[in-house]
Amino acid sequence: MIAVKVKATITEDNTGIKTSIPILITEQGELTTVTDYLLHLETSGKSIGTINRVLRATSKLVDFMATHCDIFDDPKLLFQTFSKRLYTGTIGEDGLDSSGLYWIPTSISESRLLIAALTGLTDWLAQNNNTISLNPLRQATPHEERLNYAAWFRKNQNDFLGHLKDTSINSTTKKARIIKGRTPLIKTEDDAVAFPERYWENFYLNGIGRAKDPRVALRDKLILLLIHGGGLRISEALLLWITDVFEDPNDPQKAIVRIYSEEEGKAPNNWKNHIGDSTRKAYLKENYGRIPRKHILGTNRLGFKSKVVDHRDGYLQVHWFPTDYGKVFMSLWRNYIKYRSVSDSFHPYAFISFSQKSFGNPYTQSAFNENYNNALRRINLTPNKSEGIDPHGHRHNYGRRLEKVQLSPLLIRKCMHHKSLEAQIPYTQKNNEEVSSILDHATKQLNDPNSKISAIDWKSLTEYGLEDIDPNSYFTGKYPKFK
Repeated sequence: MIAVKVKATITEDNTGIKTSIPILITEQGELTTVTDYLLHLETSGKSIGTINRVLRATSKLVDFMATHCDIFDDPKLLFQTFSKRLYTGTIGEDGLDSSGLYWIPTSISESRLLIAALTGLTDWLAQNNNTISLNPLRQATPHEERLNYAAWFRKNQNDFLGHLKDTSINSTTKKARIIKGRTPLIKTEDDAVAFPERYWENFYLNGIGRAKDPRVALRDKLILLLIHGGGLRISEALLLWITDVFEDPNDPQKAIVRIYSEEEGKAPNNWKNHIGDSTRKAYLKENYGRIPRKHILGTNRLGFKSKVVDHRDGYLQVHWFPTDYGKVFMSLWRNYIKYRSVSDSFHPYAFISFSQKSFGNPYTQSAFNENYNNALRRINLTPNKSEGIDPHGHRHNYGRRLEKVQLSPLLIRKCMHHKSLEAQIPYTQKNNEEVSSILDHATKQLNDPNSKISAIDWKSLTEYGLEDIDPNSYFTGKYPKFK
């Protein structure tokens, strides 16, 4: 490999603040222009996943350029050929590759992401370093212009005051990239993306619950309740602070659990620093010398994906369903804090490691995943993401339960902390077994000689002509997403 990724700590000014990000180095040293772009992305709040994708794409391009330096005079032609090799790989039918790269074909979706990452990089370099973009804009064809307009409308239709952007439509839709990613297959959600309900009780009691160390069993049961009974993402559950579990004033046996944004969330106990800053970001720095875990590299990093919060103080509140999960959580929590209190942990996180080497350190997602997989094996299950047998499958299970009791889609969005109604569709759609059952019932009705065509009612009238008020067919149309 010509370019390799390394972790770097970068000093940008004369303050005591340093930035930790991954960068690329080659035999000639650091790729400084790429590092500048990565710092730009980090400043813009882009995720570590986006930064790693840029590194992955750039590393591949650098390797390709190094093995083809005497072939291409036109950089645009080089980029075109490089893009093609992402899809096809570099190994011939005879199993040989004279370039020495030996790339296997990349999936269409991954190739599109890599091309987009490089397009952003080269556009930024062209704008700031007076270089040539490898994938510049060109005049769009009429067909591309229509597609661009559809994409523009889809992006802005839910944006309040989006109609004020009409003046930018022409410039937005009349341009297209020279190199475009191929169109991938449209994916539907797998049938068993939710954790199978038939395994839940056994997994909770005899999988997670049978860990040798009772402290580990108790801690992991609490986390499991947050993701299964409260629908949290695993990264959100691990961000819980010791200060953020309360007795419900209406039912002291039930827990109120809040997960705060570590950047904008309000610090506990009405804390403020000497300049009046009351954010958790400032609280972490002044009291623990730490930064939010979403900005940490390595195993201690935890993302915070949610774009919405339940309160202006910047927290997500766990909505237990069934509500009895809140009572189980509080019962276990009262025992767990006894183990947590004996640790001299210099951090506010509720869930800690009980292993000898890292006792008291914040519990990591990789450590939980390992314990989770071990718990599956205790009940003779094998981790399988495609069947929902993984931590995120519990969030899908939570969404399916909400849908089965026919809660309002708006309420489901609130419970799952989604920004839009559309985001909850993968969590609430019918699985294959449910579809088969519905079709069997419909078939029996079709074959019933005594059945009659029902009279037209208002529901039938909503099948047509409502595109102006419900363009996404959430509640109207022949096949509404939400019934």
